Amino acid sequence: MREAAFVKQNKDKWLTFENVLSNKTVISPDDLSSLYIEITDHLSYAKTFYPNSNTESYLNGLASTAHQKIYKTKKESKNRLITFFTHEFPLMFSQHHRELLVAFLVFSLFVIVGAYSAANEGDFVRGFLGDNYVNMTLENIEKGDPMGVYKEQGEFHMFLGITINNIKVALMAFGYGIMLAIGSLFIMMQNGIMLGSFQYMFYDNGLLWESARTIWIHGTIEISVIIIAGASGLVLGNSMLFPGTYTRLASFKRGVLNGLKILMSTIPFFIIAGFLEGFVTRHTEMPDWLAIFIITSSMLLILFYYVFYPIALSKKEKQKIASQEQELLLLSTKLN
Repeated sequence: MREAAFVKQNKDKWLTFENVLSNKTVISPDDLSSLYIEITDHLSYAKTFYPNSNTESYLNGLASTAHQKIYKTKKESKNRLITFFTHEFPLMFSQHHRELLVAFLVFSLFVIVGAYSAANEGDFVRGFLGDNYVNMTLENIEKGDPMGVYKEQGEFHMFLGITINNIKVALMAFGYGIMLAIGSLFIMMQNGIMLGSFQYMFYDNGLLWESARTIWIHGTIEISVIIIAGASGLVLGNSMLFPGTYTRLASFKRGVLNGLKILMSTIPFFIIAGFLEGFVTRHTEMPDWLAIFIITSSMLLILFYYVFYPIALSKKEKQKIASQEQELLLLSTKLN
């Protein structure tokens, strides 16, 4: 198509768009975005067939002005929060499974250390968990209600207190990442030893199954998201240690943002864990099959959202990008 014919065919659209940019015509930001896409298509065409022409210069000016206006006026989607949890976060987290694995392995190692220490040092459990807690637990065991600790407070009070405390632990696991990730690993160590020694105490009293079926009703989600919060701290620490192609400051900002996103993702799960601990765990009389069902469902939920779904979404996104690149290549070949 000759340049004059191209201008004649599209000049009315360009004039309309120019009036929108000068605020002589009011349209929604989404409509403005659609017009912007059309103008950029025309600009690409002009660059290909009319390089260095007045038409290219004019369209380039329109596109630049439109770009600035769109990003000043376009509103956030009403579904922004939903999109964050269903797309933005899982896609980002797929890049940080290495940190998740490290946090999990460190935590698991110190669970073993805690159990081993409790088995070989008589006062280790008391030194780590405190005399008051150990004495109370032993008294409950003598009364025939070893899990009585979960019944001592009101349901809502326990739910609220546990949820707030767990979120505090998660904030510490993230915030301590500023210490080049060592602080986050310390939180993993501390909680791992606590869990290992706690479980060994019940094992030593012949109550391993009774304690596991009860504690892990809420502990499956609670412990999992504490490990995930530890991963957020590792993301923060690694951003300072390994900036890659970014400047150290840019890498740090990116690490803070990604770490906060990971931390934010754990809040709904901490609420679920708090609810289970406050309202469900106390029912120690529930049948084994129900406890196993809750524990298994909780584990599958965590694995799906933090492992399998991010991997699947990442693969889908890569395929989409590859498809778009192929389409652009074909279009470029046709134009040339």
